[in-house]
Amino acid sequence: MKLLLPITLLLIISMVMAAASFLQLSLALDIDGAFSPDSPPASPPGTCDSKCEGRCAKAGVMKRCLKYCNICCGKCHCVPSGTYGNRSECPCYRDMKDNKGRQKCP
Repeated sequence: MKLLLPITLLLIISMVMAAASFLQLSLALDIDGAFSPDSPPASPPGTCDSKCEGRCAKAGVMKRCLKYCNICCGKCHCVPSGTYGNRSECPCYRDMKDNKGRQKCP
């Protein structure tokens, strides 16, 4: 009887720690769908930078335009051509909205 209580507590603690580690692993692998099987492959490094430089060439606030363009390109893996419009070329880019329902991507 004396041995049963410590073994039971040890077993419960082990199960809680195992569950917590699986939870951390699943959260780490699903940040922004980064490892989701449905997500498209990542763009080659530098692809978004060059596309966004073209897209933001005439922007009033270049730094902000590049920031949001790179976020959208990283998730959608495409950037519409030109400095404005042409959003139909990249539906994912076109359909991304901010928390107020406005277009997120420049």
